[in-house]
Amino acid sequence: MTNLTVVKSEQVTRKVTAPRRHSIFSSIDLDRDGKQIGYFNVPQSPHDDAWGTVQVPLAVVKNGAGPTILIEAGNHGDEYEGPIALGELLREIDPADITGRIIAIPAINVRAVEAGTRTSPVDGLNFNRSFPGDFNGTLTSQIAAYVNDCLFPISDYFLDLHSGGSSLMILPSAIIEPSPTPEGHRRNIDATLAFGAPTVVMVDNLGETRTSTAAANLQGLVVIGSEMAGGGLVSQDALAICRRGIRNVLKHAGILKGEVEVPAGANARVLKVPGAEGYIISDEDGVFEPISELGAIVMKGDIAGRIHFLRTPQREPLVLRHAIDGTVFAKRQPGRVRPGNCCFVLANEYPEALAGKETGNER
Repeated sequence: MTNLTVVKSEQVTRKVTAPRRHSIFSSIDLDRDGKQIGYFNVPQSPHDDAWGTVQVPLAVVKNGAGPTILIEAGNHGDEYEGPIALGELLREIDPADITGRIIAIPAINVRAVEAGTRTSPVDGLNFNRSFPGDFNGTLTSQIAAYVNDCLFPISDYFLDLHSGGSSLMILPSAIIEPSPTPEGHRRNIDATLAFGAPTVVMVDNLGETRTSTAAANLQGLVVIGSEMAGGGLVSQDALAICRRGIRNVLKHAGILKGEVEVPAGANARVLKVPGAEGYIISDEDGVFEPISELGAIVMKGDIAGRIHFLRTPQREPLVLRHAIDGTVFAKRQPGRVRPGNCCFVLANEYPEALAGKETGNER
């Protein structure tokens, strides 16, 4: 059994467990002022490197006492705007311009980032379905355990930078992670609105608890997510939103000097994915023809797309219809579909976020 300790942040008193025993190490001193860019090392023993490590990029920028933010990118290796924008920030930022600490991991799922794949080629795991992790597990589980046990407990804020990856196109959005408490949910909403994206969407991943944002929520951090375009591409528009959003969250947290920059059109759409009815999942093996456009407002019963059966041309295409009214938040990128593939995600209006009426208990 691990011992419980109490960590006091500026936002809330949190109960966290002491880190589990592990062998991960780093030359970076998390408590030292200044800027340090290096790695944390995860010992591995593959065929060609008996006592080697996998080096995960890690940076710390610190100046005196103040809040700590953990910023993570490269959670999936085919999502690029976050790692690019976070790398730019680390090259540009002067420790004298901050109060507190930035801990940044720009390529957290490092082997997937190197391969340009969603999941790790080492163990086939999705980093964002691996929390709280396992120090005795495979590489992905070990990295998740290090973040969960060693970095979340010393952080006050967590910013998780995503894109749609190779399989989805997504409206460039800031993402509200629902908190288990009303107070935590309100803090998450306020910080996510400060990001300043044109679209804000509350997404609970159908109650999934294995994501990094869900794990951070359970430890009482203020949690902000993002989804920047997708398709395995780099969008200039989404990259600009991401650059500004990172700095806005730092300013909102009181870490970076200056005022939050809220451009015209920021938070113009505040939405939520309502649940399973917001997803269109393929039941067939074929070729997906999307009809609804990204960002379009659709009605229940509207044709969303079709699945074509190229080997059986006599068979009529399967028509996909939207099950609810809403806005097209995400749509599948590859044409090839198989049973279980996600073709569309809809979101609908979430005015409670702006009105401050949300209870945080919708999970």
